[in-house]
Amino acid sequence: MRKTSNNPPYTFTKRGIYYFSRLVPHDIRYHYKQPRIVQSLRTRLRKDAANYSRSLTHQLDTYWSELRINQPDIPCSNFLLNQPTEVTLRIALDTYFTIKGNNRNETFFRHSERYINYLIQATTDKPIKYFTTIDATTFRDWLKAKGLANASIKKAFACIKAIFNLAIKEHGLAIENPFSNIHLPSPTEDARKRIPISTMDLTLIQTECIKLDDDLRWLVALISDTGMRLAEATGLTIDDLILDDEIPHVVIQPHKNRPLKTRSSERVIPLVGASLWAAQRIKQNAQGTEYCFPRYTNNERTNANSASAALNKWLKVVTGNKDYVIHGLRHSFRDRLRAVDAPIEMIDRLGGWSLKSVGQGYGDGYQLEQIHLTMKILCAE
Repeated sequence: MRKTSNNPPYTFTKRGIYYFSRLVPHDIRYHYKQPRIVQSLRTRLRKDAANYSRSLTHQLDTYWSELRINQPDIPCSNFLLNQPTEVTLRIALDTYFTIKGNNRNETFFRHSERYINYLIQATTDKPIKYFTTIDATTFRDWLKAKGLANASIKKAFACIKAIFNLAIKEHGLAIENPFSNIHLPSPTEDARKRIPISTMDLTLIQTECIKLDDDLRWLVALISDTGMRLAEATGLTIDDLILDDEIPHVVIQPHKNRPLKTRSSERVIPLVGASLWAAQRIKQNAQGTEYCFPRYTNNERTNANSASAALNKWLKVVTGNKDYVIHGLRHSFRDRLRAVDAPIEMIDRLGGWSLKSVGQGYGDGYQLEQIHLTMKILCAE
């Protein structure tokens, strides 16, 4: 880069091309990603560079004046009882945590913090009243370019929108939420269908679990004949496994470190087949911990994502099928229940799926003995 004294104001030359360069004033710098504006003028002619520079300088001065008008400098503001403060992203997030964070698990805080950091990376860190729909669409496109699935983009927007909504209301801001009514790609557009694990591969998986006989394989086996979600199984306590009852069973109930996905997720599942074997091995090896899988669960959180990564990799190796994931066991569980003509209401209750009709919520439902009989038939197939 070469600077000369006879260059037009706010310009320099690089390899013969004129560039515009100007520092952003400190009082409005938070509007910008960088403290200096540098832009090619795309000319080698000094006369054209001078005209372009003069025009850009005028436009910037006009725009910066408008920004300052919208942010008035209050005389002697330090003497005000309630000094005006800008509601920054950090203040908005802290407000969200304070009001919405009661009795929420660690995932709630971790995800919210992550999405705010994503927003800063995609746009810039500035008070929320200066965010526009352009920032929102930039954020959406940045998430897409980062490789997030459409469902994850939707979750990120839902979180950011909730943070902004609460901050706007709590701090009395006369603005609209720029993250509302933004077009988002459909979660189904790029969703990959999780394929159920075949009966032959299920037998292979359960055989390998018994052969290896460690905590990871206990987790797989426990899921294989119960259809539990991975997070449900990973967050179980030792007391959730009831083996001294006439019908051994597992109680799926919410815990502070692992809430359940829906209200209908709370249920009791008889233990049969490989799942009964896994529960027995877990009980036999439980020493000094209240959790079935202390590798992934403690008093603060249940890290099902780490379990998923390890188990998905193992499933692909042991079966040779690169499309298998641990959630495929849940899909195959439902198929196996269909194959033994289990009633749809029993299937939904066993899997913790939402009830399809009001009538399904009436009465006490199927007794444990009836469900156990169906499960024994399931494992005999």
